Amino acid sequence: MIVNERMERLGDNPFTRLAELLKGIAPRANRPALALSVGEPQHQPPALLAETVAAHADKWNLYPGGNGTPELRGAVAAWLTRRYGLRTPVDPDRHVLSLAGSKEGLFLAAQLAVPEGRPDRRPVVLLPNPYYMVYSGSAVMAGAEPVLLPATAETGFLPDLAAIPAELLGRTAAFYLCSPANPQGTTADLAYLTAAISLARTHNFVLMIDECYAEIWDKVPPVGGLEACQAVGPGEAGDVFENVLVFHSLSKRSSAAGLRSGFVAGDARLIKQFMKLRSFGAPQVSLPLQAAATALWQDEAHVEINRARYRLKIDAAEAVLGDRFGFYRPPGGFFLWLKVGDSEQAATTLWREAAIRTLPGAFIGRPGPDGFNPGEGYLRLALVHEPAVITEALQQMIHLL
Repeated sequence: MIVNERMERLGDNPFTRLAELLKGIAPRANRPALALSVGEPQHQPPALLAETVAAHADKWNLYPGGNGTPELRGAVAAWLTRRYGLRTPVDPDRHVLSLAGSKEGLFLAAQLAVPEGRPDRRPVVLLPNPYYMVYSGSAVMAGAEPVLLPATAETGFLPDLAAIPAELLGRTAAFYLCSPANPQGTTADLAYLTAAISLARTHNFVLMIDECYAEIWDKVPPVGGLEACQAVGPGEAGDVFENVLVFHSLSKRSSAAGLRSGFVAGDARLIKQFMKLRSFGAPQVSLPLQAAATALWQDEAHVEINRARYRLKIDAAEAVLGDRFGFYRPPGGFFLWLKVGDSEQAATTLWREAAIRTLPGAFIGRPGPDGFNPGEGYLRLALVHEPAVITEALQQMIHLL
């Protein structure tokens, strides 16, 4: 069978690796299995979602347009302008494109940004290490060389921009950032984002900022990529959002992972090309679901309730863990990034003894040229269950580890 040779370079899905690690191990605990390994929201979405879908049930037979309904793009543009205090409003016709969830857009983005390479000068896509697997998969399938930048405690769990060699920047076609970061919960401040935008414009690459956790925050709303663009000012082509794309989703914000609705916003030239690319192979979101997404972006009350519930989960984790396992309150998102030593052994012990499924940090990192994997020694835990469930699980973790 002839298969694209790039498939061999994709690496393994971290959850496939986790399944292999735990394969054949029957938990000794007489309790239902508890998944802290995946960030699947357990809160129900607001009733507004189902009500809006039902109200637009006469639209199921219609093909949706390629770039999202005007109503959805208008709601997104208004939300971005309001949320990030943008003086230059987002143009819903030039700066916004609807997606079937942010994952699809993040994967397609490298196909859009990576040029044809030369044998002596392969394009580069930069990504944080640890990383979301879609970033590396997108880079590989676009024919680029994924270059992982360590995001460790020493660098504030974000890549050190000043440490990127000039030669590497000269070959860079795209740079994936995640803020709030998955898995560490770090948020990039305005100075960091403006520096990243300046690098993108100086070296002419696309800065792609994954902001899907932006509405789950602890104390302070995270700064956004478009907000930082406003601080930098227009690029050479006159677009305030030049060289920058941001990605958002309703999966975490509205606990609507099954809705499969997100968007990409930013550089008008890139959005135009993105729309063309999607027309060849990306799925369109049905009109009833786009109507529901429109209503969700227009409503903040359910988001505030959702955010408060996640704070209670972090409170519960802090009360149990204290300073154990290097605990810190994540500024954004809902993951704990805990130091446990041998992360695979820790994950195996928690599964065997307590039926608690966690994700070894080594599975979402990769060894660098020096052999160091920044995810080694950590466990990622998703705080998606109710505080009482989290409390009991973490008490078990303390007892066992």
